[in-house]
Amino acid sequence: MLSNLAWKAEQAIGNDTNAVTAQDVTNPGLKREQWGDPSVSMKALVWMGKNKVQMVDTPKPKVIEDRDVILKVTGSTVCGSDLHLLHGSVIELQQGDILGHEFCGIVDDMGSAVTKFKKGDRVVASFQIACGKCYYCDKKWSSMCEKTNANTIENAMYGGRTAGMFGYSHFTGGFAGGQAEYVRVPIGDVNLLKLPDDVPDEKGLYLSDVISTSWNCVVDTGVKEGDVVAIWGAGPIGQMCIDFAFMNGAKRVIIIDNVQWRLDLCKEKSPRVETVNFGKLSGAKAVVSKLKEMCDGRGPDVGLECVAGEYPKTTLHAIELATGMETDTPEILNEMIESVHNFGRVGITGVYVGYTNHFNIGSLMERGIRLIGNGQAPVHLYWEDLLKKIQSGEIDPLRMVSHRVRVEDLDKVYYKFDKKEDHMQKVYVETKFSAPPCKGSPELTKF
Repeated sequence: MLSNLAWKAEQAIGNDTNAVTAQDVTNPGLKREQWGDPSVSMKALVWMGKNKVQMVDTPKPKVIEDRDVILKVTGSTVCGSDLHLLHGSVIELQQGDILGHEFCGIVDDMGSAVTKFKKGDRVVASFQIACGKCYYCDKKWSSMCEKTNANTIENAMYGGRTAGMFGYSHFTGGFAGGQAEYVRVPIGDVNLLKLPDDVPDEKGLYLSDVISTSWNCVVDTGVKEGDVVAIWGAGPIGQMCIDFAFMNGAKRVIIIDNVQWRLDLCKEKSPRVETVNFGKLSGAKAVVSKLKEMCDGRGPDVGLECVAGEYPKTTLHAIELATGMETDTPEILNEMIESVHNFGRVGITGVYVGYTNHFNIGSLMERGIRLIGNGQAPVHLYWEDLLKKIQSGEIDPLRMVSHRVRVEDLDKVYYKFDKKEDHMQKVYVETKFSAPPCKGSPELTKF
């Protein structure tokens, strides 16, 4: 039988009872008997307000609906997009929400309708929750599922809904995340992928988001043989996009950032890449001018945005963001539009939440720039093929992993990650259920 919240969601998004999952079950601690198992406690990271997260003890989640799977979490991570939650840039967060949208684990329990897995199976979850049956899921566009996110505010703002997502606010369904020792995965047969024995958790975990997102950024924007590709942002997504751009035929790849150690790391891991530190340039159009100079006066074929819209470069946009006059700054987008050559292509993968001011729509139209919103990557479309590439060694997710940490230390990790201290970027978060570190995994960082 559907829970009361699931019934309400069903009325909001349709009457397919096989596709609806309980909404806003954010923290089992809020309703210990209804949503959790009060006899078993777990550690979890929760949002406590702008710029504040906290480790708490809360009940282990339990099976609520017959397609649920409960995982013992063996690995999670902190994503750059988690910082938007930390900063309060994503709306509809509530105090006590369990964070974390990338995780893998071991099947611990499941509902009676789950037939694809058995207890003890190693699996990775997609960060989005898909029903597996709607118009979009039929095309494996799992990030656009019509049935798993009943949020009416998102629908009103965007003119359509995206799928529910783990640990990413009530704007995307209010589902508890995986920065915890246990997690409930709705519609488990659809939203979990079994990991083979030759892929350790430290590599399989990143199929949950970052690998699929980086791949989607490159292929959805249409990188092809002979292209010159410029990438804004040298974080983990940007780093993987370097590899994937070359894999898809790019002739040259240029990466832009103002953190020199990140640029140096990109060069170390991918010697062919060219780097631009915009912090060492001067002038309002410095990045545009530099890229034109590097590309025969015309500019690159493709621009890939791997940063996000909450980081202003000018006082004007800092004021507009602070006063709520806009939710996202267009400065990076304008740079990209102006940098690529006429009829060039620009793909947006970094998180943009709402509205922006001073967008250079004139250059977009007059110069024929193709602006592509890559969306939240449809993980289900790619993850089986990407798993094979990891198995073959063609993709090495560990290239971007800088630290291994304990789940108990996640609150400290967030603050260190936010400040880019200790050259921290992608982390692997272990729990008491994790296997011993695989070859190539960083040493455990103790706090």
